[in-house]
Amino acid sequence: MPPPRSVRCRWAAATLPWVVAAGLRATGSERGFPLVPALSFVPYAAATAVLPLGAALRARSRAGALLAGGSGAVLAAAVLSRAGGRRQGAPADGERLRVATVSLRLGLVGAAPVLDLVRRYDADVLAVAELTPSAERALRAAGIEELLPQAHVVPARPGLPPSASGAVWTRRPVRSRGMAPGAFEQPWVRLATEGGPDVEVTAIHTWPPKSSPGAVRTWTRDLAALPGTEPGVLRVLAGDFNATLDHAAFRAVLRRGYADAARQAGRAMAWTWRPLRLPFPRLGLDHVLVDPRITVTSVELVPVQGSDHRAVVADLVLPR
Repeated sequence: MPPPRSVRCRWAAATLPWVVAAGLRATGSERGFPLVPALSFVPYAAATAVLPLGAALRARSRAGALLAGGSGAVLAAAVLSRAGGRRQGAPADGERLRVATVSLRLGLVGAAPVLDLVRRYDADVLAVAELTPSAERALRAAGIEELLPQAHVVPARPGLPPSASGAVWTRRPVRSRGMAPGAFEQPWVRLATEGGPDVEVTAIHTWPPKSSPGAVRTWTRDLAALPGTEPGVLRVLAGDFNATLDHAAFRAVLRRGYADAARQAGRAMAWTWRPLRLPFPRLGLDHVLVDPRITVTSVELVPVQGSDHRAVVADLVLPR
């Protein structure tokens, strides 16, 4: 005997969270709070979509099964699409540039793990987020300038927390320095290359959209204000975007001409952030975005002691 109609309807209604998540992801129509932070969890929605599907099948709810199966397929496709990149072969005569990102967790990460990251991966450029005056002093005292002698450090503006500061350190000669607009300080440096266009590396740190409608609006403005690619310079945006590939606002940045280095290298399924004292959630919030003329040969995601973010180390080859 089939279950009562009310039971079947109840199970169909139970699929609505997955249906809404699939609809928002497919259309890119998430706006405001709490939809924007909720879209960070699309991989978890995809992984759990079998639960409402199994329950609907057991309750013999045809509508529930169709809704759960359809939404699960949309969510799974969104997650699996980011695994489509493949490692690219590097041109033999290209100039290499290794860019690393690090988030200092309100300036609490010690200097030693940061310098170890630079040494282990022979980084040419280090993009730093959540720098504080004390963390900067510690890095300088530990010898950051012996490894990366050129620096562009932008202190936090009045009224912002000290960790709103950002910095770029590099071993390459710096042609010019500047700042990308945003709620936090996002310095950039322009580096000379061997016969090709200059390369401009920006240390990204957007406002986290996790707590309120105002936070989401600030985050949206931060992403919208980031520069696009242009013919005269090779741009690299590296750091904590507080955004995943499931966010429409982040995909809009990519449409301005960028490629996600992790996706190019087949590493976009990996996470870059999780709470220090909890194993989950794990989210991919940190990225290195590159001008498509730049070849990505590898991306490594590296734990940094004391940080809730993993460093992203991208090995790049510049065009001549």
